[in-house]
Amino acid sequence: MGKYSVGIDYGTTSARALLVDLNTGEEIAVAVKEYPHGVMDTCLPDGRTKLGADWALQHPQDYLDVLKETIPEIIKKAGIKPKEIIGVGIDFTACTMMLVDETYTPLCIREEFENNPHAYVKLWKHHSAQEKADIITAKAEEMGYTKMLRRFGGRVSSEYLLPKIWQVLDEAPDIYEQTYKFIEAADWIIYQLTGQERRSVCCAGYKGMWSKEDGYPAKALLKELDPRLENLVEEKLSKYVYPLGYKAGGVNDRAARLTGLEKGTAVAVSTIDAHAAVPAAGIVRPGKMLMVIGTSTCHMLLGEEERIVPGMCGVVADGIIPGYYGFEAGQACVGDHFDWAIKKCIPSEYNKEAQTKGINLHQLLTEKAQTQRVGEHGLLALDWWNGNRSILMDASLSGMLIGFSLTTKPEDIYRALIEATAFGTRIIIEAFENSGIHISEIIACGGIVEKNPFLMQIYTDITGREIKILDSLQAPALGSAMFGAVAAGKHEGGFDSIVEAAGRMAKVKDTAYKPDSRNTKVYDMIYYEYKKLYNYFGKENIVMKVLKDMK
Repeated sequence: MGKYSVGIDYGTTSARALLVDLNTGEEIAVAVKEYPHGVMDTCLPDGRTKLGADWALQHPQDYLDVLKETIPEIIKKAGIKPKEIIGVGIDFTACTMMLVDETYTPLCIREEFENNPHAYVKLWKHHSAQEKADIITAKAEEMGYTKMLRRFGGRVSSEYLLPKIWQVLDEAPDIYEQTYKFIEAADWIIYQLTGQERRSVCCAGYKGMWSKEDGYPAKALLKELDPRLENLVEEKLSKYVYPLGYKAGGVNDRAARLTGLEKGTAVAVSTIDAHAAVPAAGIVRPGKMLMVIGTSTCHMLLGEEERIVPGMCGVVADGIIPGYYGFEAGQACVGDHFDWAIKKCIPSEYNKEAQTKGINLHQLLTEKAQTQRVGEHGLLALDWWNGNRSILMDASLSGMLIGFSLTTKPEDIYRALIEATAFGTRIIIEAFENSGIHISEIIACGGIVEKNPFLMQIYTDITGREIKILDSLQAPALGSAMFGAVAAGKHEGGFDSIVEAAGRMAKVKDTAYKPDSRNTKVYDMIYYEYKKLYNYFGKENIVMKVLKDMK
């Protein structure tokens, strides 16, 4: 009888389940489920209740549908018996915040709240709480909580748990009062599978502003922000935080009926999606950076000591791999960036040309853009279409593209946006190394990485570094499956540690992208100008914020 583990990766618009053979590390079957409700950023499902600027909501039923449909599908595809699956791991975007009652039923499912936006899941890119985030930053600085701030790059982001909670309290106090727990969607899925709430050190540390040393933000700070928040942790969060690889529980009766899994199958404590990919890349010690390039990009490193990096998204003890500090930085708009260009900047003749050639628009623009020399299009962009996550940590910033002329073509814009995201990555790499965190190797993963060699060569040329590729299209799901196997333990056919699991199951391709020195030399000159714009519009001129407020 074989031994298998399942990893379920919840992304921004879809989720996927992966079945992995624990004896060989082979990925046996995968199933993908698009969220029926998608990302709600204009109105609620009723079609009448409109949403404000920078809202991004989801419906929890979509997450349950993933469990119901994808797990039976991979079992059927693989032709195995459910009892051969010994472990399950979950990863999720974060902070994706849910509001639940005493039965862990999401408030938005209850009839009395189905037309209230604040009752719904607030996705990671729900940025309308930025004003609250700015106030938290200012008040923490004023009260001397600088150590807490420094762990998160010196500034609180609207992507974090606390600003989102405070927004609910301030704008919908009735919803706040009815909320039994504010919980990460990742941890809610664990509850659905096991009947146990097990708040993950990964989600709590990076997005909940929890630290192993100091816990959640201090009561005094919460009270100063709003007296009603003073007892937030005791009243509406979970007191205990659990380590990665810990067995959250076993699949219960209800989950077994929903998924087809055997009752009692080990379920691991959850992780954040990008973080789960780190062991899948075989990164279990310091020195290597993983870039998970998708809708957004996360950049992750390990360290033996806590160091402060300007604008990082967080440094958390045991937050990625137990025994090390996990560092995270990121870019809030990457794949979304390119999709914007496809949806908003394409004339009809390009659509016709793509149809004639039998390729999609991404392929067509790549085909056209890769014939250009570096700098030929004359454009330069700031990659802040969804705000800046690192190193400015300011979701109120916006995108910029300069150098337009009457000869500018769609492929020029497309290439400039790719280059902008690569320049943003170089900013992050330099911030880490200037803070004493050495990067000896870079590994990248994600669908874009596999589909677009042109993009990867640009990243390599702009950073001036060799970049290796993780050999899996489902890296976060693979990492989650590893943690599921660790939760099961060696006695059940799994592993005793994530290091052992990575040694057996991690996959990195032998080949790598290498920089072209001629291109790098020109990109260095463009990068010099990029940094000028980066500092001016990110630190000195508030025009982007003024325009956003007017909007």
